[in-house]
Amino acid sequence: MYLLENTVLQRELIVNLRMGRAFVLLFVYVGSLGAVVYTAWPSDVQLDLSLNPEKARGLVNMFFLGQYVLASLMAPSFAAGSITGEKERKTYEMLLASPMRPAAIVLGKLLASLCHLALLIVASLPIVMLCIPLGGVSAIEVMAAYFALIISVVSYGMISLVCSSYFQRTAASLVVSYLVILPLALSGAFLWDRLGDLGRLRITATLYIFPLAATALCSVLFVIVCRRLLHPPDVGSEGKEVVDLDEESRNVVGMVIQSDQFPDKLFAPAKRSDLMEEGLNPVYDKEMRSELFSQGTLMLRLVIQVSMFLAIPLMAVFLYMRPQNAAWYVSYVVLFNMLVGPVFSADRITGERERQTLDLLLTTIISPAQILWGKLVSGLRVSSVLTMFLVWPLFLACLMVTEYHANWSTMIGYFAIISLCCLTTATIALLCSVVFRRTSMSLMTTYIVIILLFLFPLSANYFAIRFFPSSPAASIVDAMQVTSPIAAAFSLPLNITEAGGTPASGDMVTFLGYLAFTCAMIVASLFLMTWMFHTRWRVSDV
Repeated sequence: MYLLENTVLQRELIVNLRMGRAFVLLFVYVGSLGAVVYTAWPSDVQLDLSLNPEKARGLVNMFFLGQYVLASLMAPSFAAGSITGEKERKTYEMLLASPMRPAAIVLGKLLASLCHLALLIVASLPIVMLCIPLGGVSAIEVMAAYFALIISVVSYGMISLVCSSYFQRTAASLVVSYLVILPLALSGAFLWDRLGDLGRLRITATLYIFPLAATALCSVLFVIVCRRLLHPPDVGSEGKEVVDLDEESRNVVGMVIQSDQFPDKLFAPAKRSDLMEEGLNPVYDKEMRSELFSQGTLMLRLVIQVSMFLAIPLMAVFLYMRPQNAAWYVSYVVLFNMLVGPVFSADRITGERERQTLDLLLTTIISPAQILWGKLVSGLRVSSVLTMFLVWPLFLACLMVTEYHANWSTMIGYFAIISLCCLTTATIALLCSVVFRRTSMSLMTTYIVIILLFLFPLSANYFAIRFFPSSPAASIVDAMQVTSPIAAAFSLPLNITEAGGTPASGDMVTFLGYLAFTCAMIVASLFLMTWMFHTRWRVSDV
């Protein structure tokens, strides 16, 4: 029942592995890794493997760390919707009523969600084995790295499965999974890189210490999910489609959101108890007071608590102890908005399609511009307020740290970058919601587009500087950074000479290019969405 006769596992594997996008993803993944190795391969006619083994070691480490980060980001996308998908399809209760034991269901969901990812990892093994003849790394180190990669993916999949059991929607489960997994993934990559010069210690930690810790964590999480499926609190007569926020506030564990107090009312307005005033946008009012919070505030509370928990040490180090590294804290704020921003906008139109209410909405007297404005501003308001919780330490640092007083133009540039980032993520998510039919596809496409715009230029530029700095292509890759707010933050000059810092001239071309590119992209996206609404894009096939 657990493996060979696990119907949940069999069904998920048949559905997932036979889809066309599974083969496309495998081709793109392996092709991209192969292109990286081919580009970085030495161009010498004759190679002396004893001269520069460090370069080969750097290539293998970069290859593995890149794959580790990709796998860590992909694991939640496969596992975070395993149980919430059953809830959204209204098949959750039928699954629990089947003869299968909770442990078999959880094991089947976990293995099925990670099987495709394991296939991608195994398919990349022949490519990295090509780097072994270059020297600098042994086959044992490669096998240890892949063992750690598989253990990490299983652990992250288990974390995502726990989040999926607690939430009603895949979007909420996905964003909380990312908030928990991303710090763990970055910490793992940092430790692996720092232990690079201690080969024996790194292999020992990889083969013994790390698997024991991961096994203990997965065992605890597995028991938690099994108990929730054995005694589910969100089905039967006790289940509710709409959560009473007052009752939730009385019974909540941890932070409480008060809709009638500041600043909670900025993103969690109270339910309307009177008639709506004339002249207000009914779509915006409905989204803010009903749609966004119809499933309770658990996701919001976890997002705020986890983000602030991570922000405190980063704020202390990058804003006060080492003020010359303020751009790193801005990067953290941008990364937070990358994860949270799309959640509140990627389902605005696809949700109407899934509820089959888009036709009714378009036949009202509300204009397409009002509909889009209400959908965009409602999601942007919540994501911006959550992001601003992390911006106020930057504002306080501008007042309290004297080194920032002479850099007021740079600090204004930081605030402009964060504001444009919030608007960009919300606009891209709403555009994907207009284009696609399903919320899951809209959300994942949004994340892919944002990663390509924000993070891919940074990694490509690092790769170009390290392996072909004198090539004409390096300048082209450097110009691509105008799409990234993180590159724009680091391009601003921060003239702080204390604590070992040196005055930075900055690169205003990158910053101004980012402002111009982002504004043009937002305007073009808004015009495109308006045109789609006027042409009734995908209305008849809902």
